[in-house]
Amino acid sequence: MSLLSPHNDQPLIQRKQSFGSLEMVNMELDKQLDLQQPFGVDYGKLENGLVYYVKCNPKPRKRASLALAIKVGSILEEEYERGVAHIVEHLAFSATKKYTNHNIVKFLESIGAEFGPCQNAVTSFDETIYKLLIPIDKPELLSEAIQVLAEFSSEIRLSKDDLEKERGAVMEEYRDNRNANGRILDAYWTLMMEGSKYADRSPIGLENVIKTVSSQTLKKFYQKWYHLCNMAVIAVGDFSDTKSVIELIKTHFGHKYSALDPPSIPHFKVPSHEAPRFSYFVEPEASGSAVMISYKMQVDELKTMKDYREMLVKSMFRIALNRRLFRISRRKDPPYFSCSVASYVLVRDLKAYIMSSSCKEKGTLEALESMLIEVARVRLHGFSEREISVVRDLLMSSIESAYLERDQIESTSLRYEYSQHFTHNKPIIGIEYEAQLQKSILPDILASEVSKFAEKLWTSCSCVIQIVEPQAFASVDDMKNIVMKINKLENERSISPWDDEQIPEEIVSLKPNIGNIVQQREHENIGATELILSNGMHVCYKCTDFFNDQVLFTGFSYGGLSELPENKYFSSSMGSTIAEEIGMYGHRPSVLMDMLAGKRVDVDVEVRSYKRSFYGDCSPFYLETAFQLVYQLFTTEVTPDDEVIKRVMQVKEETILARERDPYTSFSNRAREINYGNSYFFRPFGISDLQKVDPLKACKYFNTCFKDPSTFTVVIVGKIDPTVAVPLILKYLGGIGKPPEPIFHFNCDRIKSLPFKFPKSMTREVVCSPMIEAQCMVRICFPIELKHGTMEEEIHYTGFLAKLLETKLLQLLRFKHGQIYSASVSEFIHGDLPCLTGDIGGDIQIDFSCDPKISLKLVDIALNEILRLQEEGSSDQDVETILEIEQRAHENGLQENYYWLNLIIGSYQSRIYSGDIGTSFKILDETRSKVRNSLTPLTMQLALRRIMPRNNPHTVVILMPQTSWLKRIKSFSQWTLHGIDMKQDRILTKEERVRRHMS
Repeated sequence: MSLLSPHNDQPLIQRKQSFGSLEMVNMELDKQLDLQQPFGVDYGKLENGLVYYVKCNPKPRKRASLALAIKVGSILEEEYERGVAHIVEHLAFSATKKYTNHNIVKFLESIGAEFGPCQNAVTSFDETIYKLLIPIDKPELLSEAIQVLAEFSSEIRLSKDDLEKERGAVMEEYRDNRNANGRILDAYWTLMMEGSKYADRSPIGLENVIKTVSSQTLKKFYQKWYHLCNMAVIAVGDFSDTKSVIELIKTHFGHKYSALDPPSIPHFKVPSHEAPRFSYFVEPEASGSAVMISYKMQVDELKTMKDYREMLVKSMFRIALNRRLFRISRRKDPPYFSCSVASYVLVRDLKAYIMSSSCKEKGTLEALESMLIEVARVRLHGFSEREISVVRDLLMSSIESAYLERDQIESTSLRYEYSQHFTHNKPIIGIEYEAQLQKSILPDILASEVSKFAEKLWTSCSCVIQIVEPQAFASVDDMKNIVMKINKLENERSISPWDDEQIPEEIVSLKPNIGNIVQQREHENIGATELILSNGMHVCYKCTDFFNDQVLFTGFSYGGLSELPENKYFSSSMGSTIAEEIGMYGHRPSVLMDMLAGKRVDVDVEVRSYKRSFYGDCSPFYLETAFQLVYQLFTTEVTPDDEVIKRVMQVKEETILARERDPYTSFSNRAREINYGNSYFFRPFGISDLQKVDPLKACKYFNTCFKDPSTFTVVIVGKIDPTVAVPLILKYLGGIGKPPEPIFHFNCDRIKSLPFKFPKSMTREVVCSPMIEAQCMVRICFPIELKHGTMEEEIHYTGFLAKLLETKLLQLLRFKHGQIYSASVSEFIHGDLPCLTGDIGGDIQIDFSCDPKISLKLVDIALNEILRLQEEGSSDQDVETILEIEQRAHENGLQENYYWLNLIIGSYQSRIYSGDIGTSFKILDETRSKVRNSLTPLTMQLALRRIMPRNNPHTVVILMPQTSWLKRIKSFSQWTLHGIDMKQDRILTKEERVRRHMS
């Protein structure tokens, strides 16, 4: 396998010029756009009414993204069917005429196409979409995958037994939505859709229907609405041609016929209203105080050039308003912490512009007033030409990026476009034509034209206003009074114009002293070049052509929060947050936002336990801007600003209070304390900790974190032209001055470890938390220890074990017992720094939610399955499945810049790194192959025994609703009823379990 990227050698400057040379379009506003035929895809209809979309697309290579889109959703349900559309979707993967006993799931996993919650299907109000992402390096795989979609179209079994097995999983998905966010959204949706059937047709359905609906009811719904004339097959992938794919669709779908006269899909209107609707929603578990203002309107028709122009005008309005809202949030004593406006398609033919803000407790009325004033200010005074010029640059930059990447779009993105075309009539005119249109239209759109859109956002235009607070501090009458107050101010023209900021032209005011290259090495096995600069910084860059408009970079240095004593920890851990708000790049965030307008660049920082890092991405055309920001990061002295500090501390305090309202907080806190100890490193920030923060010390610590370039290694991956990039590297990265004395000069052997203290005996605990609706979460944690001499191999084995356990627990708890919706198994190497010398501890963590009443039973089933795997091992099929999943993920990753970035960083940070990144990479790659080739049921069994030995202590923590003492005592007694012996504090052996069940 070649590790070098061979394809497009077209110079960057030519790619840039290709957009600049795009021909302008003749702007006849009444000219009709060609919308009947979606651009760039083979589109047609079979005799039985089935529509198809087939497109050759090489990204990712040897993969196909498939879908069956059906214009059937929850809106078609009768009252007694509420939730049926979603249950049918669930049961599609359970059994069809050809596939039984979840064999579809087994097929997908066997070919490396992972199955998971929300990955393979989604049911909404107006449609159901079944989705598959499959490898097609074997000819038969595409055929079978299309056959699976054909089975979904007409052959879902929907038997009584299938339904009973799946009720628990659907019920768990329902329960998962019954948290604070779910209740808030439900209340808001009902208010928004009042007077329409959409108001009470949530796809998740009703608890009573989920628990009692019959299989006969499911069959009637399925037979009534699942007709080929309501369906489309979408196939986008790395095909050699489209004709053969169309023939496969005809083979599997062509012989199918729907009813002669199927019912037409009814259209459900959402009535408009002049009087605004108000909701003051008190939610004790809310994550904070919030305000939402929605303006409903019909979905835009896109038929003419004029329609397209109006669509751009609305986009410009939204962007311009958001930039104002951001500036307000950064003022002294702002009315809200954050605020933005977005456009959403709610249901077929209806969309809404929704302004949402988060604010301080008791501050919702002030936030509501500010939000309404800002829209009124635009109506009265409009946007300035400078504001619209900035927005125009942003949109032009965005369409330029899309145009440059037009040949590298992911198949899943195209699949989504085609499904939207089918279900919502969303036109597809092609990125080339859109680029021409925007390039022609944007320069002529004036500020006055953009500002005029505010006329559509009156509170008399189907407006819905909701305030959410954890406690009641206001009322609906207060909200109405705010609306009347703003209307009065606007009528009196008492709202002042917008006061704009002065924006500097240059990011870097003092030009750096250009550095030079001390040493250069080529690593052919990576396809990367490594430079050591005169200031000591290491830079490794890899040129790829995966995307024409993407460059990724990360710089890291050893030494972080683990080095700090408790009296410095709390201030220092707030350093990044405070510095970001003050302006770590030498300019306030609101100013920098305008300085970067139209430049596709983003840079951020992170200070963690063992490392400090900066990271980001940019267009290759703005690589200089990215490096300028890094230069500013190292040369800027951040000093406390009282106004900023006050706002940051207020936001942090509100976050802490919101977290304490969440029922899951006590659970996660206790689990962390049990598994890792009660050190201040692992305790979440509390109000008392916040009072220990000294802003001056926080800024001082942050300034030392990014000061010494000689300790940093920078990895850059993407569309890089070395003749352009290397001079910029020397100018800005090489131009960072080296301090006279070393700062944070650590290597991987001198890092102070965090005080992880996994319990030495088995620990089981039920955390009872007050909650409005019953939620239950289970966390099972096993300590692991990876030996120094075999560290690289053991890391791979641990990853394979986590995938094996996740697969087996899903098969058991989801598909056999039908009692959970999803389960995750994750491995964690303590501190995420495997380069530390000596053995390294970590843990494997199992998480799932379930019905509180059966949580203890499911814990027992999970633990006994792990014991069974230790005693009996896994099957050949299990091993083949996880190998296939890992291989497919690896193949996909090799086509991604992020994957290569992480591979190279991992090679630097590996304990085997001794100054030669090429050798380190080679050993790690060979180690992966070695482990893969050695993987059998026996070696997996031995790895499980070795990494998670039976006599190792483990912990079980369960979140339960707070109940009476009597019920709690009864639940505790169940610990001894299901294979978990509290007296002996161990898992029962296989023989003991048999004897117990017999007795």
